[in-house]
Amino acid sequence: MFSNFLIGLREGLEASLVVGILVAYLVKTGRTNRLVPLWTGVALAAAASLGFAAVLHFTSNELSDRAEQIFAGVMSIIAVAFVTWMVFWMRSTSRTMKTELHGKLDAAAEMGSVAIAVMAMVAVAREGLETALFLWTNEKAMGAASHPAVGGLLGIAAAVLLGYLIYRQAVAVNLAKFFKVTGALLIVIAAGVLSAGVHELQEASLIGGEDTVALNISSWYSADAWYGSLLRGIFNFTPTLTVLQVVVWFAYLIPVMVLFFRPSSPSRQLPAPASTEKSTSTRPLSETVTG
Repeated sequence: MFSNFLIGLREGLEASLVVGILVAYLVKTGRTNRLVPLWTGVALAAAASLGFAAVLHFTSNELSDRAEQIFAGVMSIIAVAFVTWMVFWMRSTSRTMKTELHGKLDAAAEMGSVAIAVMAMVAVAREGLETALFLWTNEKAMGAASHPAVGGLLGIAAAVLLGYLIYRQAVAVNLAKFFKVTGALLIVIAAGVLSAGVHELQEASLIGGEDTVALNISSWYSADAWYGSLLRGIFNFTPTLTVLQVVVWFAYLIPVMVLFFRPSSPSRQLPAPASTEKSTSTRPLSETVTG
C-alpha cells in the first residue's frame, strides 16, 4: 500500500499544483468568470483518468492468461517510461512551470471558454492518466499483496488537501525537496515495476530466462510477513527472482538514479534576476500556486 500511496501523493500533488496555478492566475487577473470552464476541464480530466483505469482493468480481465501476461508486461514498460520522463520533466521545468501555464492559459482565454476547458483538461489529464497506468502496473507487480485503490486514493486525497493548503498559504512546504525525495522513491518503485514486467513477459514465453534463477529464498522467506509486505510494498521484492529480473533492476536503477541526482550544468541554470524582486520564472515551487 505504501508504494500506491506514494504514487497517488506525488502525482496527485503535481496535478493539484497545476490546478492551483491556473485558478490563482484567473482570480488574480480578475477573470473569475472563466473558472467554470476551467473546473469543467479538470472534471473531464478526472473522468478520463478513471475511464482509462477501468479500460486497463476490464481489458486485462477479458484476456487469456498468456495475453494478460503480455499485456501487463508491455504496459509495465510503458508506465516506467512515462514515469521516468515525468520525474525528469519536473526536475528540469519546475522553476518555469508557472510562467508556461500562465502563457497557455492566456492564449486559451483569447479563444474562449472551450479552449480553457481543453487546456485545463490536457494539463491535468497528463498526470491523471500516468497515475492510473502506474497504479495499475504496480498492482500487477505486487499481486494480491497490493491494495491499489485504497493506497492510491488515500495518496490522491492527501495530495488534494496539501495542494489546497498550499494554495491558501496555510502551510509552507519546500516542494523542491519534496519532489526530489519522492522522485527518487518513484525511481525505486519503477525499477521494481520494470523487473516485474519483464517477469510477466518471461512467464508468457515472449522472452527467455524464466528458469535461470538468481535468487530463491522462498524456503524461509514469507511474503505475507510484515517484512515481506514492507519489501514488496517499497521495492516489489519477491523471494524468487530470475537473473534477467535482477539485471534489469540494476540496469535501470543505477544510471537513472545517477542522472537524477546529477547537478544541473551551469549552461542549464537560469540567470539571476536583474532586480531584487523575484521574477515569476525563478520563484521556487513552494510559491507557484500563490501570488
